[in-house]
Amino acid sequence: MDTRQLRTLVAIVEHGSFARAAERVSLTPSAVSQQIQALESEVGVSLFNRENRPPTLTAAGQQLLEAAGEILRTAENAIDAISGRRIIGTFAIGSVRTSAIGLLPRAAARLVANHPGLKIKIRVGSSEELLQDVVAGRLDVAIIAENSASSRELEWSPFLREPLFVIAPPGTAPSSVAEILTAHPYIRFRSNVPLARLIEAELGRMNVSLCDIAEMDTISAVTACVENGLGVSVVPRIAVRDRKVEVVMLPFGDPPILRQIGLLQRPRGPRATLIGELHAHLAEAGGDDGVHRTSPG
Repeated sequence: MDTRQLRTLVAIVEHGSFARAAERVSLTPSAVSQQIQALESEVGVSLFNRENRPPTLTAAGQQLLEAAGEILRTAENAIDAISGRRIIGTFAIGSVRTSAIGLLPRAAARLVANHPGLKIKIRVGSSEELLQDVVAGRLDVAIIAENSASSRELEWSPFLREPLFVIAPPGTAPSSVAEILTAHPYIRFRSNVPLARLIEAELGRMNVSLCDIAEMDTISAVTACVENGLGVSVVPRIAVRDRKVEVVMLPFGDPPILRQIGLLQRPRGPRATLIGELHAHLAEAGGDDGVHRTSPG
């Protein structure tokens, strides 16, 4: 299958017509039509419904379009790695819904500044989905928690190792962790993610009696509730960094509980160098809690 034909297919969909796609790929409209006809002949099905104006993708065309994006990105990545040329193409990053995702835009912006020809594609999903997408090559790298990395085919390296804190509304009288947790309404982080399980495990070990007032499925919502005086909770340090309201903070756990977030990648993937650069930017954005790699890769 000729990658030029796949690029033409993508251009038609992105620009809405054969004529505009022809301008984008520097071909005549008739040459674009010939490429699509050749592609249809190779796969044995019609890719466009030509009765519509402009022509629209058939179900088979939509399926090939999705595959084309992955094939073209893989080809670009491989050529970059082999030739050592300026890094271009698409860099596909996945991430779980973690409070650490706030570091990603800063790190991605630095990548683009260093590699102007690079296009960043970010997708948020569950750990299981992201793991499978990294294995299959649909993602170059994914941000997930430590105990979500359960594949022998992949490599996980932390860029953030941070403590958890009990947080209470501004002006809360000083007290012990146990007293603060039991004396105030509790905002529970309820989500099927490692951080929530880590918090619940330590609360269970402490055997404290909590009075739940609310359940939230994002750390940002939990933190907002505490900032507005609704109760107390447990969050990672990054959740309260750079916020305008200064809450009362006490270390959570004895010894203090730490959570780790890292990058999941194929060990010998074509974007290994770029992933290493992303890791360094994420670790730097993590400040004192950032974890830098000790060796390349």
